[in-house]
Amino acid sequence: MNTRKLKAKLVEKDVSIADLATILNVDKSTVYRKLNRAGEAFTVSDVDKIAKALYLTYNDINEIFFTNIVA
Repeated sequence: MNTRKLKAKLVEKDVSIADLATILNVDKSTVYRKLNRAGEAFTVSDVDKIAKALYLTYNDINEIFFTNIVA
């Protein structure tokens, strides 16, 4: 996952971590753990919800969630 690109998209779309937590129906701490890989990874359902909320293109989704880049 390319965390840097995801965070950039959140800033671009003016979506806070609290907003993202609401979108995913989880606590903010869970979002932080997922972003920092200190816990579980984003699920397919999470990716779908994030993509819809941020209006991500297929290219964005691939670059953010399906890369081997460690940010």
